[in-house]
Amino acid sequence: MVGLKDNQLRVGMIGYKFMGKAHSHAYRDLPFFFDAPLTPVLQALCGRDETAVKAAADRFGFASFETDWRRLLERDDIDLIDIGTPNHTHAEIVIAAAQAGKHILCEKPLAMNLQEAAAIWQAVQGRDLVHMLSHNYRFAPAIQFAKKLISEGRLGQIYHVRAAYLQDWIMDPAYPLVWRLQKEVSGSGALGDIASHILDLARFLVGEIASVCGMMETFIKERPIGEMAGNLQAVQGEGSGSVDVDDAVAFLARFENGALGVFEATRFAAGNRNKNKIEINGSLGSIRWDLENMNLLEVYFDQDEPGLQGFRTITVTEDIHPYSGHYWPAGHIIGYEHTFLNMLDELINGIADQRQVQPSFADGLRNQAVMEAVQRSTVTKSWVNIADLLQEVGVSLN
Repeated sequence: MVGLKDNQLRVGMIGYKFMGKAHSHAYRDLPFFFDAPLTPVLQALCGRDETAVKAAADRFGFASFETDWRRLLERDDIDLIDIGTPNHTHAEIVIAAAQAGKHILCEKPLAMNLQEAAAIWQAVQGRDLVHMLSHNYRFAPAIQFAKKLISEGRLGQIYHVRAAYLQDWIMDPAYPLVWRLQKEVSGSGALGDIASHILDLARFLVGEIASVCGMMETFIKERPIGEMAGNLQAVQGEGSGSVDVDDAVAFLARFENGALGVFEATRFAAGNRNKNKIEINGSLGSIRWDLENMNLLEVYFDQDEPGLQGFRTITVTEDIHPYSGHYWPAGHIIGYEHTFLNMLDELINGIADQRQVQPSFADGLRNQAVMEAVQRSTVTKSWVNIADLLQEVGVSLN
């Protein structure tokens, strides 16, 4: 493992907007809530715009800044590389960070396509480092508790997974053509941006997906040129360009354990600012969760006595619930930002214990394979097997 100094984990972060802010906040607050074995130190922040990155470094509490990410990898005072850059940069940075022997945290999706994801996976094999994909929603206490119930067999045999991620922030035709709407930068639209989250939740809770059949649509095909300005806001430039990613995606899935899945992701669901919801039905009961009410888990058990059967709502804030005991008294809810603290606690403990954590780049590779299968399915109008795609890129994860 990377040699650590004085029980510190020195962080070099690349990217300083939405995710850079979220990650920086989590590193700073983690020692306040968790007895972590390593203290995160915000060592250096990296971005191309010197004026902007210096201002962000000062605001977020970084000790220094760089304008070239390669310089971070050369520094011997950096233990962990945290990547929050646009998708088309992930592969190059991750592979270089692995070769430099750094621990790595990378924002989702892992790569632009399955071939890149496979190259990333191969790059971390046999190296003495910890790698993690930033799927923070796994670390909502309610999701962790749902995982416990499913693992204990409380829902019995799983029959159905129903998941949707609904947003509406690009519905205005005047919203600019930012990088998230350009395939050469993002790889895909709603599929990689938000469907990747519900895919990861479904795989985490239920198991691996065997095959998919899907469809995708782009509703607004021309937009004014522009760029991101923080918090999904954008500023408009001059001219216009073509949107070449999906605005919405829907697909069916068969899980390896026999369960059926229905998935939907769109950024055109008016009134839904950030509705990430999942329902799982089994032979003995069901669970339901929605990010917009993230502290609540709805649970139904078929073995409750007749007349009292029905969904119960659990406020997942008790000390007995995963992660909740690190925060406030029961009933005092936590928020979106705390999912990142919980995720970083897992990462830092893994680095301290010299063990691989989840979700790893193997999870990122599997998610990418499912997304690639969805894309191929929309062209062939047929079911696509995930194992076949992994075999194409020469990867075996069994």
